[in-house]
Amino acid sequence: MEDERKNGAYGTPQKYDPTFKGPIYNRGCTDVICCVFLLVAIVGYVAVGIIAWTHGDPRKVIYPTDSRGEFCGQKGTKNDLDDRGRPGLNKTTRKENKEGETERGQSWITCQVVMNRNKPYLFYFNIVKCASPLVLLEFQCPTPQICVEKCPNRYLTYLNARSSRDFEYYKQFCVPGFKNNKGVAEVLRDGDCPAVLIPSKPLARRCFPAIHAYKGVLMVGNETTYEDGHGARKNITDLVEGAKKANGVLEARQLAMRIFEDYTVSWYWIIIGLVIAMAMSLLFIILLRFLAGIMVWVMIIMVILVLGYGIFHCYMEYSRLRGEAGSDVSLVDLGFQTDFRVYLHLRQTWLAFMIILSILEVIIILLLIFLRKRILIAIALIKEASRAVGYVMCSMLYPLVTFFLLCLCIAYWASTAVFLSTSNEAVYKIFDDGLCPFTAKTCNPETFPSSNESRQCPNARCQFAFYGGESGYHRALLGLQIFNAFMFFWLANFVLALGQVTLAGAFASYYWALRKPDDLPAFPLFSAFGRALRYHTGSLAFGALILAIVQIIRVILEYLDQRLKAAENKFAKCLMTCLKCCFWCLEKFIKFLNRNAYIMIAIYGTNFCTSARNAFFLLMRNIIRVAVLDKVTDFLFLLGKLLIVGSVGILAFFFFTHRIRIVQDTAPPLNYYWVPILTVIVGSYLIAHGFFSVYGMCVDTLFLCFLEDLERNDGSAERPYFMSSTLKKLLNKTNKKAAES
Repeated sequence: MEDERKNGAYGTPQKYDPTFKGPIYNRGCTDVICCVFLLVAIVGYVAVGIIAWTHGDPRKVIYPTDSRGEFCGQKGTKNDLDDRGRPGLNKTTRKENKEGETERGQSWITCQVVMNRNKPYLFYFNIVKCASPLVLLEFQCPTPQICVEKCPNRYLTYLNARSSRDFEYYKQFCVPGFKNNKGVAEVLRDGDCPAVLIPSKPLARRCFPAIHAYKGVLMVGNETTYEDGHGARKNITDLVEGAKKANGVLEARQLAMRIFEDYTVSWYWIIIGLVIAMAMSLLFIILLRFLAGIMVWVMIIMVILVLGYGIFHCYMEYSRLRGEAGSDVSLVDLGFQTDFRVYLHLRQTWLAFMIILSILEVIIILLLIFLRKRILIAIALIKEASRAVGYVMCSMLYPLVTFFLLCLCIAYWASTAVFLSTSNEAVYKIFDDGLCPFTAKTCNPETFPSSNESRQCPNARCQFAFYGGESGYHRALLGLQIFNAFMFFWLANFVLALGQVTLAGAFASYYWALRKPDDLPAFPLFSAFGRALRYHTGSLAFGALILAIVQIIRVILEYLDQRLKAAENKFAKCLMTCLKCCFWCLEKFIKFLNRNAYIMIAIYGTNFCTSARNAFFLLMRNIIRVAVLDKVTDFLFLLGKLLIVGSVGILAFFFFTHRIRIVQDTAPPLNYYWVPILTVIVGSYLIAHGFFSVYGMCVDTLFLCFLEDLERNDGSAERPYFMSSTLKKLLNKTNKKAAES
């Protein structure tokens, strides 16, 4: 052991410190430069958020926008433009008018603001035009759209309504300020009123035709056809295509309401299921102290027995096929067959299976013989981790702190992203039903009526299309979004690193307590949290920064890959696939290295690079122990998650489907019983994962402490072993008394 410590193949361990008796509490600040960089980046991130919140408007995402670029159902919007893009009474024209006219214009605008606030729904003049391919290009239907107080509930044409008592009802679906001083042809040509009203229902704040099926036939009201307002009758399927283009799923709102109803009647039962999952997770961790060895050895024996049965079954099939016609054909002569069942009728197939299973059986038995001691060490460490968690029980609640901080990061990132994406200006484009050569070109709604485009295309409209911009700020939006995503990754990784260092410090204080639990600090978790923030913020920021750089590169590669999917360049696709694979592997390796580096930071208080190097070489000098412990803990955690999630999920299934007779009348009636069941299953998995992540951090911390204990100490009075009595017994190690020393 002495020679191995001095001449390690993967590096030299730290120098011996005769006064070392546990984690170093006399710490200093590490990686201060990275701490300063993090603070400066946070200040810049706050500045980006303020800029985004100043220029952005989330109403552009939430509320529908009419043809003038105004929000439906919102106060404070100004109806300065009519539906064809003609300027109304804006600030410029008010200055040129007389004082009385200015007051009248101001009152007219105020009236329109109030009216628009009470109009929450968007009405399409001709929903059929939403089936145009232009919708996919401009994200806007090439038809006038206005905000209305409610969707039409009757079938009317403009020709019929003009000469009837229904005209007052019809006028509310015309453009604001419409006056009946034009002929029918002029009104329809100028787009002042829709040609026809169709019974509609609101969906996602938009009016869509109230289409329903009766005996397999699509109908609106009691009709299978409708008059388009120009004297022609059309089929209802034209409305369906337009509605599908304008909104993808017509029944989404109904589905969402049913799911919401299920949550309202089952939420307390869902909470009870999650509490059961929490209790089972805690119970499983406690039982690992007593059953870890039994579960591991039962698993190994079961694998050996299963492989043994497989060998026996292959031999029986091999013997049964002896003498059958065609069973002696070789695999090479048979060649490749799409029906794999053909291979099961060949003796050579079963012989190959038997040889492969026999080799696996021999390998597992040999590994069991030579790695028996290391398996016992892994089991002892798992049991010791269960004791450590029992003494630092508040560590089980720390994932809630991490979850809360991650929620803050996600909320800030999401809100900033939304405000940045909605900080563009309204862009207006030319829409025309005919063959206007200027269609889809940008326009200015104030100057459009007197422009050359308007003269050449009399039926064209300068209509709101989407939000964009050409200023320097708008050109920098993509860079700001990338910076927003990068800072999210950096801060999220920093929060995770803080949790890992805190837990590692708490569990390391348990291991390095010579008399457990008497030498434990009063509040080990809070002490570790304070040390991490006070001394090692820079080191945590350094590790999180490296990981964030790799993750943002992966995001950019995914974005480029989506852009290159339509390309036919096979070399570019191959190169992109290789880059994605390499950076995926790099991210996994950095996560592994960071985790162990944070443990070394918690133990010794060294900087990030030193801790990462020492942890890496320490693990490489004990690579077999690392592999055995990793696989044993992975198996136990997988078994625990399957047990907890499966048990709670089955219980939830039988309960919500009314299959438990004792509580059959207690279960609430549901529209979709899978809604609470899936919620309980996903919540149980997250709870089990949170508990086991703490337990896994405890195992990894104790393992590194155990390896350091072996290399630093020799059992003398000056350097006693800090490991538990079980581990000392397995390794034949003892602590000498002071007199003997």
